[in-house]
Amino acid sequence: MSLTVNNQLTLLHDLLDEQNLDSIGNISEYQQIKRLVSSMLANNRITDEQLLQLLPEIYNYGRQGENAQNVPEHITTNKQNIENWISAIQQTNLE
Repeated sequence: MSLTVNNQLTLLHDLLDEQNLDSIGNISEYQQIKRLVSSMLANNRITDEQLLQLLPEIYNYGRQGENAQNVPEHITTNKQNIENWISAIQQTNLE
């Protein structure tokens, strides 16, 4: 069973929100973030222009987090971005 776009956005939101709140993440979470973003971009079902522009940034965040030596620092450095992404996902998911 494949996830709908809304399911994917909800999962992405939850992963980012948890990392933002706890300032901790693990490699599998970053890999999941990358897979979700890749899938959404490949399926071409995202119509929100703001989110389309943000997805590559979120993918890069996942890629960098996967290789980060200091994960809490990686999250702290991206805190404002994460909050912006979470907000954009919430707005898209409500439509």
